[in-house]
Amino acid sequence: MDIKLKLNGKAISAQCDADTILLDFLRDHGCYSVKRGCDTSNCGLCTVLMDGTPILSCSMLAARADGHSIQTLEGLQQEAADFVGFIADQGADQCGFCNPGFVMNTIALLRENPDPTDDEIKAYLAGNLCRCSGYDGQLRGIRAYLSSRKSKGGSHGTETV
Repeated sequence: MDIKLKLNGKAISAQCDADTILLDFLRDHGCYSVKRGCDTSNCGLCTVLMDGTPILSCSMLAARADGHSIQTLEGLQQEAADFVGFIADQGADQCGFCNPGFVMNTIALLRENPDPTDDEIKAYLAGNLCRCSGYDGQLRGIRAYLSSRKSKGGSHGTETV
């Protein structure tokens, strides 16, 4: 089956089997930030943005992405660069395996809500599994990042996270 989509801003056309999972399709196309964790839609490691909305690529067929725009962390490096440092400063990236999913969901959250409360952050990130840090570090990192943005003159909304 032939599918056409925009992957990290680049139009691609590729062949895939009808039962190919989007996660596998993306990794076959060099997007190694998309991780396989649970294969049951419970851990968030495979989170990507489809048309700007976070989805779990382990529970979606690649064929369903036909005609859509998919962004992975590889395509959002510039947008994620400032934010990731705040997570690391809080010690919330001990093994780093869950980071891509957390970063993808945080980017989506901050695009939707540039000044979330702690409860809104926790609710938005609830589907991300981290076995190392206990989530407090991620929350502290997001809070520190938001505070830094405010001290630099306001939030950036959808332009940058």
